[in-house]
Amino acid sequence: MNSALLLIDLQNDYLRAPGLQPAAGQLIENVGRLVHAARKRWIPVIHVWTTIRREDDRRMPHWKRADKWLCVEGTEGHATPPALSPLPAETVIHKTHFSAFQDGSLDQTLKKSNVGELILAGVHLHGCVRATALDAYQHGYHVSIVEDAVGSDDPLHAASTRRWIETRCARFVALGSFVDPRIEPKSEPASGAWLAKESFAGWSARPLGDRVAILRNLRDTLQARSSSLAFQMAVEIGKPITHANAEISRALDLIDAVCARAGEPPQVRCAAGSTIRYRPVGAIAVITPFNNPVAIPVGKIVPALFYGNTVVWKPAPAGAAIARRVIEALHEAGVPNGVVTLAAGDRDAATALMNDPNIDAVTITGGAEAGFAAQDICARRHIPLQAELGGNNGAIVWSDCDIENAARQIAEGAFGFAGQRCTANRRAIVDERCYDRFVERLQAATAALVCGDPLDPRTQVGPMISVAAHDRVAALVERARTDSESVCTPRGSSPPLMDAFFPPTIVRCDDSSREIVQEETFGPVLVVQRAANWDHAIQLCNGVRQGLVAALFSKSKDLRDRFLATAQAGILKLNVSTVDANAEAPFGGWKASGIGPPEHGPSDREFYTRTQTVYEAERP
Repeated sequence: MNSALLLIDLQNDYLRAPGLQPAAGQLIENVGRLVHAARKRWIPVIHVWTTIRREDDRRMPHWKRADKWLCVEGTEGHATPPALSPLPAETVIHKTHFSAFQDGSLDQTLKKSNVGELILAGVHLHGCVRATALDAYQHGYHVSIVEDAVGSDDPLHAASTRRWIETRCARFVALGSFVDPRIEPKSEPASGAWLAKESFAGWSARPLGDRVAILRNLRDTLQARSSSLAFQMAVEIGKPITHANAEISRALDLIDAVCARAGEPPQVRCAAGSTIRYRPVGAIAVITPFNNPVAIPVGKIVPALFYGNTVVWKPAPAGAAIARRVIEALHEAGVPNGVVTLAAGDRDAATALMNDPNIDAVTITGGAEAGFAAQDICARRHIPLQAELGGNNGAIVWSDCDIENAARQIAEGAFGFAGQRCTANRRAIVDERCYDRFVERLQAATAALVCGDPLDPRTQVGPMISVAAHDRVAALVERARTDSESVCTPRGSSPPLMDAFFPPTIVRCDDSSREIVQEETFGPVLVVQRAANWDHAIQLCNGVRQGLVAALFSKSKDLRDRFLATAQAGILKLNVSTVDANAEAPFGGWKASGIGPPEHGPSDREFYTRTQTVYEAERP
């Protein structure tokens, strides 16, 4: 059976759509790799274009109603980016509506070449890619969709589409497995959600004092293992040992903060004859990333157990070995078997876990795509969702602040742990009156950072999590060179023997529409922008879809008040970097950075319990 690669609607008009995810630059990069691999393996590449002609108007009715003219033949918007242009021998199929099978010409072309498998890439997953996949299935083709090579300007709809399609007519494959066929899909073990459900009744019935005693044992166990856990983080995920030790300390603080709530009343009298009580939710799916493999899961698992829930924990694959050490600590502390179980695997394992009927709520820390998938699943299942989805965090630097201090804090906040923190400084928005002075100090502070071996206590910036992560950030910075005033790496060359090391990079880009400004890099990259006045500064600060942390460096009480009144983020900081947070305070973002209640502090009871109102007749 022969295969063919279909590139659907990868045209400039579609790629310019506001809110396209992944961003156009990243999507073009990924599809380019896919096309290169297909051509190298002699897989035919077929280009499917929407083609509209003004002299023969065959637009879709909803386009006509909106007076929308896109992909008009002969215009720049109809063309594809140069990197995806067809070769002379490659077929181009034209359409006016959703499906590439619209007029039968694609089916004829495929049958002539004895094609039985179609590999799809392009935009939009929820529209033309979906329609093409359904028609291909109806025509008897095997369909694969490359998950890294499809985009959508309606990402929640795209998440629903993926869930619906992959149970019916197509499989989703990773770009890496197509580029390197030696990478085989993994079969994931069962999640153990049924065991968590079975264990819930016994655990929730245990007195709170017993549960708190076990959690305090967990604190002691983790503290005793802190050195070995920090060493393991440095070796396995490249986290500088000083940052790893700080993470263990934060995990201990989080346990203390939860156990301190043991005196909270389990129920509260509301009015005459009515009482509010707080009941555990049930079995909680906990899905965590690689970058804080101890503190993030501890910050979710501990309050879940405190309030009487059970847990199924799915860590990121890169942190799986550390997760097993944490599970060992939980069991050593006295957590019974089945109360916390470990589910291994990648995205598919997380999706299966969230879909498991034994799961009663989901808490997840991850990226935008993971958040949309979780939102779709939990909304459909009518179960609570708590999601922390990263941040494109901005710090406003005003001319009246301590410029030296601001530059040092922002450099450390942007580049520490190679920028792989959700609270990292991604953007510095600088009063134009001190712009040149700040950039000079920022470059000096960045050059002074210690880069190198994560096991060296002096190291502030180590390698990224993987060569693939390095390459992703490198490609993003390379695309930014044509859009920016300058790109500089004050730290200079990479340390020896570190393939995944990416040097701390400062990008000066005043155009907020650019990909480098709008997208969270999750790497050691800081974007610096000029602000003409305060209104411009706060507009730049708020002008991204995420809203986790925002900071202001200024001595002015008036600016502080205006910042607190208008900054659109869940966490606001004054004269300190965006990184780090207090264990007792709520942690969560606004806009695309968060769904559901924040983590930690009083928000824990909001998520890990359900309120139940009890009415009782007054006794005579």
